Amino acid sequence: MELLVPEFGLVIFQTIAFLLLMFILSKFAWKPVLAAIKEREQSIDEALSKAELAKQEMARLTSQNEELMKTARAERDQMLKEAKTLKDNIVNEAKTQAQAEGAKLIEKARIEIENQKKTALFELKSQVSSLSIEIAERVLREQLKDKSTQEDLVANLLKDVELN
Repeated sequence: MELLVPEFGLVIFQTIAFLLLMFILSKFAWKPVLAAIKEREQSIDEALSKAELAKQEMARLTSQNEELMKTARAERDQMLKEAKTLKDNIVNEAKTQAQAEGAKLIEKARIEIENQKKTALFELKSQVSSLSIEIAERVLREQLKDKSTQEDLVANLLKDVELN
């Protein structure tokens, strides 16, 4: 049991050593340790405030970025809309111009066909009249070979002339 119960002198000696250690620590160690803890606490507070400022700045930049993205999307949509309108206008203009050109070509072709038709009719009439004269000439030669036939023909023609 002696091991469990310390002697009175040992207790006093340990108490004096403890108080002396506390005095020395309070004089030399506690102040620097407390100062270091306080400095560390201040640096942590500063870091937290800087982190909060950075977080606020990040939130501001994020909202600003989102606003820029909205603006960029709106501009993109507007540009696409303008490009589509311009494309539609160009296509419609090209269609109108093509239709006008087609109408001109059709009219020109119709006039050309009409002119060629008139030329062909004129040539046909010419040929028909030439053929008719040639046929009439051959028929008259055949009929007028004989002198009596000629006299009868002249007499009939004179009667027709007198009646008219």
